[in-house]
Amino acid sequence: MSLHLDRRSVSLGLLSAAFAGAGSLSWPVRALAQQAEKPFPQWVQDFRARARARGISDATYDSVFRGLKPDTSVYAHDRAQPEFTEKPWQYLNRRVSDWRISVGRERAQQYAGLFNRIENRIGVDRNVMLGYWGMESAFGDVLKSSDHMKPIFPSLAALAWGDKRRRKYWETELLNALVIVDRGWAKPEQMTGSWAGAMGHTQWMPEVWLNMGVDFDGDGKIFPYGRPDDALAGTANYLVKRGKYRRGEPWGYEVRVPAGFDRSLINNTKERRSLDQWSRLGVTTIDGQSFRGLGDQARLWQPGGDGGPTLLLMHNFYAVRSYNPSNNYALAVVHLGDRIMGGAPFVTPWPGGERALSIAELQELQTRLTYAGFDTSGTDGRVGPATMRAVRSFQQHSGIKPADGYASLEVLSALRRMN
Repeated sequence: MSLHLDRRSVSLGLLSAAFAGAGSLSWPVRALAQQAEKPFPQWVQDFRARARARGISDATYDSVFRGLKPDTSVYAHDRAQPEFTEKPWQYLNRRVSDWRISVGRERAQQYAGLFNRIENRIGVDRNVMLGYWGMESAFGDVLKSSDHMKPIFPSLAALAWGDKRRRKYWETELLNALVIVDRGWAKPEQMTGSWAGAMGHTQWMPEVWLNMGVDFDGDGKIFPYGRPDDALAGTANYLVKRGKYRRGEPWGYEVRVPAGFDRSLINNTKERRSLDQWSRLGVTTIDGQSFRGLGDQARLWQPGGDGGPTLLLMHNFYAVRSYNPSNNYALAVVHLGDRIMGGAPFVTPWPGGERALSIAELQELQTRLTYAGFDTSGTDGRVGPATMRAVRSFQQHSGIKPADGYASLEVLSALRRMN
């Protein structure tokens, strides 16, 4: 679950925010480090008492902190603001990409038995689980990347020691991580993740690993790396227990509203009505089916504002959103999962939107950018921060506005004209 860059809350993970790109500031490292009340070695010595009170052995504490240096680069990440601003359709195009859909279908087939067991025993639909897995770690692919994953103890220790604003939170998560080691579920060097400590296939913070994790492969420990069994089952467990996910219910529908519909009812968080009530106001499914007689509560949302798809959001949409307090994130999860399982794209076009580039087109764009001197750090057909920075630099160089880092047909066409 991702750490949303508006900093309103710290949730399970960070991958989505990291993929969106984060700018760095020059002052936070020095400013936050000065908030530490004592030198780091003294803090480590004093913090041992907190660990002992939590039941953590001295042997575990020493194995983690022996030779550890705080990663003070986390202070810049903690204060960073988004480098790129995305419209809803851009956000979805980048995440519900041909690459994720294609690989997701392979994983759905490869792990069909695992998804069967999760659905039967925990009650969360495979569409949702595939959406999370694709969003949070690109189906485990980024766990192999040292650009994204690094040891979490130097990061958590630096935050617990030097982040005065949320020291209590980071201290608690550091203690949770120490308990995980003390239980023998993982060795310190195995616990790699984002700068904030989010780990594994579905990017758990230590608290979630500790309290929501499930030993689903039966090996006697909970481990969100390697085989995806524990990670996916634990995330499903989180959705049921904390998100109150309801077995067998849809997340919502793309709908049509009639001409002259009262638009004050759209994007109004206070307007929750039964499907039957929406139906009596003329709302139908996108293909014209009625909601008459259905009592499920829902609200109307139009992500693109005045235009684009209109959606009826039901209870399970908000269960999915419990993993990251962002409507766009939750929509990307459920739409990606639906597309992987054979669902269609949204029928209503986005205002000002355009189709996403195919894998082959993205690879061509990355190859042409790199050849032109704008390094994308690879040509795999996936758009991450390096590709977005390269696109933005090319847009600025070529006078393409806005220079927003979005890998568009316009950018690809401009690159083709260069050769």
